[in-house]
Amino acid sequence: MVFSSTVFLFIFLPVVFGLYCLIPERHVRNGLLIVASLIFYAFGEPFVVFLMVISILVNYVLGLTMQLKQPVRRIFLFVSLFWNLGLLGVYKYAGFFAAEWNRLPFFDVTVPQIPLPIGISFFTFQAMSYVIDVYRGDIAVQKNPFRLLLYITLFPQLIAGPIVKYKDIEAQLAYRPMKAAQTAQGIRRFILGLSKKLLLADTISVAADHMFELPVDQLTLPLAWMGSLCYTLQIYFDFSGYSDMAIGLGQMFGFTFKENFNYPYYSASMTEFWRRWHISVSTWFKEYLYIPLGGNRKGRARTAMNKWAVFFCTGLWHGAAGTFIVWGLVNGGLMMLESTLGLGKPETEKHHPFRRGFGRSYTMLMTILCFTMFRANSVTHGFQFWRAMFGFSTADAMHQRIGWALFRQEFNPLMLMTVVLAFLFSQPVIPYIKGKVDAAGGGVRTASRVFCYLATAVLMVFCLLYLSAGTYSPFIYLNF
Repeated sequence: MVFSSTVFLFIFLPVVFGLYCLIPERHVRNGLLIVASLIFYAFGEPFVVFLMVISILVNYVLGLTMQLKQPVRRIFLFVSLFWNLGLLGVYKYAGFFAAEWNRLPFFDVTVPQIPLPIGISFFTFQAMSYVIDVYRGDIAVQKNPFRLLLYITLFPQLIAGPIVKYKDIEAQLAYRPMKAAQTAQGIRRFILGLSKKLLLADTISVAADHMFELPVDQLTLPLAWMGSLCYTLQIYFDFSGYSDMAIGLGQMFGFTFKENFNYPYYSASMTEFWRRWHISVSTWFKEYLYIPLGGNRKGRARTAMNKWAVFFCTGLWHGAAGTFIVWGLVNGGLMMLESTLGLGKPETEKHHPFRRGFGRSYTMLMTILCFTMFRANSVTHGFQFWRAMFGFSTADAMHQRIGWALFRQEFNPLMLMTVVLAFLFSQPVIPYIKGKVDAAGGGVRTASRVFCYLATAVLMVFCLLYLSAGTYSPFIYLNF
């Protein structure tokens, strides 16, 4: 079940939220959310839900062992890492590594065909962070298994994040009052995310998918750039839209999740980009891999290797494919380069307007190139896309002419308007306007609040019209 489906919008969410509002008792509310979350996951993964519950119970027991003395609890920490990473290894990477192993001479092993459970990367990372934090003494062990079950299975963030750390919602698992203002804000945030997904990401995805499905001998410079730019916008609005919906749903049920995106396409360096993009996962890798490896405390060479290791793992975390690994290594290489040149440090436009303007252009270009490889069907396909983007297309004269005709056909008025709006709203336009309105105060603020409610209602109508067309497009990050 996904947030943008009619089953979720018209059956699941109204029923669960209605029952939640009617139930006054906190423990019963938690029980309702656990049952609802298991049903939510079982709707798409009816058998794998048992695997998830078993994994949570194993991590619950391992969390209890973190109260033992050293070195026993360290042994159990390694057991927890082996269990969680092994789970990912079997279900996510076994087929990939078996296929790569067969590339070597004299090897011919059977490639297992294991279906990838939805959201396994997210709920496994949450379980790992819980056990590690208990081991470090950052949080107290949770002795109530149902609260840990609720923490990991909570349906707003279950299948595609954001990755919520236990310490951030520990108190909310025990007590969270329902406030009308917070609920209203959550509903508006959910509708905003739904609009990002349906009206922007799904519309732009049509052009992106067409371009990446073209044979490479028909790929021309304008088509390659259109496909890459559209996918760069699509993945941002698809995933940030999901995060908005997850945060909004959390607010409706009294939870406060941290932000997962902060206008990453406004960044002036790749270092800044990774402080703004998919914040929960970049923070996870920083806290649980980069810093334990030594961070930047062991000299430049060690720092460079640590960054490469982190971004290799980040790429591999996204999927078992060479394209993701190359994407991660390129991002890691850019981060290393910026660190060597002294770039990527927080700068303000006020003091360095030219430097920031140049940095934003460079960052946007690198982001587009990286996401081109991320979306490509293979590493070879990604390199062929890059070649076409820089004028080294293999298309002959006839396909060049056909390419321009296809470019004009794909970039119709609706697509052009959507791309322009997407680029506009990928920049911090709304916070800028909000700041001006707040500064004006009084009647301006009241009028803006009324306008926001009306705009939200209009967006919801457009979303319902889009859904009535019967178009279904799953979230990109459900594959990871």
